[in-house]
Parts: sequence; C-alpha cells; structure tokens
Amino acid sequence: METTLTRRLGVPGIVFMVIAAAAPITVVAANFPLILSVSGSIGAPLMVLAATIILLLFSVGYAWMTPRVPDAGAFYSYVSRGLGRRAGLGTASIALLCYVLLTVSMTAYLGVQAGNLIELWTGLELPWWLISGVMLVIVGLLGFRSIDLSAKVLGVVLVLEVIAVIAIDLGVLFSGRELTATPFSPAEALSGTPGLGLLFAFLGFFGFEATAVFRNEARNPEKTVPRATYIAVISVGLLYLVSSWLVISGLGGKDAIAASNANPDTVIRGLASDVLAPIVGDIVQLLVVTSMFACMLAFHNIVTRYLFTLGQRGVLPVKLAEVHTKHRAPSQASLWVSAITSIVIVVSALAQLDPVVQIYTWYSGAGAVGVIVMMALTSFAVLAFAARHRGTPGEAPSRWVIVASILGGIGLLGVLSLSVWNFPFLVGGTVAAIVWGVVLVGVFVGGLFLPTRGVTSAPAAREYEDVAS
Repeated sequence: METTLTRRLGVPGIVFMVIAAAAPITVVAANFPLILSVSGSIGAPLMVLAATIILLLFSVGYAWMTPRVPDAGAFYSYVSRGLGRRAGLGTASIALLCYVLLTVSMTAYLGVQAGNLIELWTGLELPWWLISGVMLVIVGLLGFRSIDLSAKVLGVVLVLEVIAVIAIDLGVLFSGRELTATPFSPAEALSGTPGLGLLFAFLGFFGFEATAVFRNEARNPEKTVPRATYIAVISVGLLYLVSSWLVISGLGGKDAIAASNANPDTVIRGLASDVLAPIVGDIVQLLVVTSMFACMLAFHNIVTRYLFTLGQRGVLPVKLAEVHTKHRAPSQASLWVSAITSIVIVVSALAQLDPVVQIYTWYSGAGAVGVIVMMALTSFAVLAFAARHRGTPGEAPSRWVIVASILGGIGLLGVLSLSVWNFPFLVGGTVAAIVWGVVLVGVFVGGLFLPTRGVTSAPAAREYEDVAS
C-alpha cells in the first residue's frame, strides 16, 4: 500500500490553502459589522493589530518546531513532541471534532447564502440542505483528487476575494469621505466591550494554523511551512487592519456602530455599492458565497490530513493512510471526511436545526473555542520541547523563541479566557455552552485513552518513540 504523498506545494499553494480558510471577504462583510456591534467601539483596527501580534508570537515557536517535527499532524504532532503522546492524542481528537464542526457550520451557512443568491437571481427557492448537499459532493470530488487542483481552485477564489476587498478600500479612499484616526485610539479600542471585539477579530484568522498540516505535500517543508505561516499571518493582518479602518471611515466613523447594528448582513454590501457601483454590491454577495465554499474546501482538506496522519500513526485504521496511485492524494481519508460531514449535515437537517441560528452558531462557536485550546496547548508544548533540548546541539532554541512562545502563550490564554467567558454568546445560550463544554472536555479526555496499535509506514515515525506516553 502506498502511503507517501507527492511534494508539490510551494509557499503560494500553502498560503492559498490557509488564507482561503480564513475567508477574507466573509470576514470583511460579516465579521467586521459583528466586531463593531458586539464591542460597541470603532477600535477594530487595534483589535486586529492585537490579534496579529499574538498570532505572530505564536508563529515563532510554531515555525521553530517545523524541522523538529517531521510529520503533518500539526497540533497533534507538536503537542505529542512537547507534552507526550497521550496529550497529543487528546489534541488530535479535539482537532478532528473542531474542524469537522467548522466544516459543517460553513456548509450549512453556505447553503443558506447560496440559496438567497439563487432566489434573488432566479426567484427559485431551494432548501438549504439541498444546496449544501451539492456543495459537499463538489468538495468531496476536489478533496479526492490531487492537492494541486484544490490549491488552484482556492487560489482563484482567494485572488478574487482580495481584489474585491482592496477595491472597496480604494473606493472609500477616493470617495472623498473623511478618514478618521479615532479607530487607532487606545481609549477607543478599550471602550465598550473590547474583549468580544478582540475575540471576533481573532476568529478572522482561523485557518492559518493549518500550514503544517500540508507538510507532507510541501516542497522543502522545513523552509516552506514557516514561510507560509508568517506570510499568512502578516498578509491577513495587514489586510484586515487597513480594511477595518477604511470600512469604519466609509461608514462615517462613530456612525459605523449604528449602521452595523441596523443592517449587519448588508452594511458592507451597501458601502461597496455606494463607493464603487451598485453592481459591486452584487459581486460582493456572490464572492461571499464563493468564499464560504473555499473555506469549506480548505477545512475539508485539513481534516483529511489529520485522518491521514493518524492512519499513519496506527491510531486510526491504516486504510486512512492510503495514497491514491493516480491522484497522489489521501483519497481514502477524504472519502471518510465527506461521509462524516454528510452524516452530520443529514442528522442536523432531520433534527430541523436552523442552519444559521443553531448549526452555524453552535458548531462554529464550539469549533472556534477548541482551536484556541489547541493553539494554547501547542505554545506550551513548544516550551516543554525547548526545555528538554536546551543543551542539545542543533536543537537548542534561541532566547527569542522562548520569549515569543511565552508571550504568545500568555496572549492565547487571554483569548481563551475571553472565549470561555463569552462561550454562551458564541454557542447560543448557557445550556448550549454547558453541553458543548462537556463535549469538548469529553472528547479530549477520551482521546487520551485511544489505543495505539503501533506505528505504520510513516517515514518519521521512529522519531516519536522518545516521547513519553
């Protein structure tokens, strides 16, 4: 059985993969109004800047670990090396649950948004689950084939998204509207409810952390993965920083809060129509749909690589580590991801859960908190690994790696505290927060006791044998 993937991805391919998961146009059109609404402040640029700094600090240790963890398990592999195999397995369980939840949440929301678009253009009203089902089939076909195909699709969609965001920014810049510096005021950023604003700014970066998941398909991964990680964080951070300032200025400074509260779903579309042309508003709505599709495909590929790696490790059935002889892709793992996400969508639809208020809100909220937990664990895994190898030639970390990892870990604990404090808001109520909290803890604890049947043919498997179980 073939279990070796072809190394085809360069830095651009990986960057396209992970930034597509962040869904820039969706963040600008949906998250920005939400940040303004929940924070009650126009200090969004500084909230974005704070999130960027925290994630850059996290990336220092994450990138430093890349050549020392010759495996594509990302959070799972890093936590295994730093905190032990059992902690790694618990992290892997959380990763699978959270990324499946994020995939399903985006699938349901995509069904609704695409349905609205179809109804607007044709007058035809289709059920959201039918559209979501079609999208699942398309994503499954792309995920089954070579990673190059997914990278090309995501690249095209991402370029169109970024062009649209920049076009809106330039439209505001040259519209003659007053550009206010108030959003960069620390006093403004700390007014209202800054914690919620920072949390939603942070969520806009989700996806960048998956650069290491594509390690086995990256050319020269020791250099490609760290570069892609830094490029993803910096480029997304700069785009959001500039765009949030110009969007707020375009909406009239302080008036942006009232506008976001009144029409959170259409306020950015309206701004694009005003500063550019009415047709641009329709294009933005279309790109939000394609952006969600790209995000769904990116998360599908992330879960696939986790299953593939766990199959290599012997944690899950070895069949998941099989590589398609023609497409050179983890096609079996992709089929399993398609099956799992389809089952969750079908069960959710049969339970008559609302696709936005319940499926999207609950699943994405729980998935988001799980990802933040994994990032915090990874920061401390880097510190633990660094402490054990401080005197080892070629493995000893620099002082900057240690300092950055500590500061990044503290920042992530702060974001995690905000997430836990606001968990009822994220998942739609106190009861839902308790249920999802129990699920997340239960999945992590259950993962600690996963059986390991021994390591299969993964090339770097023996390097994990020195990790305490």
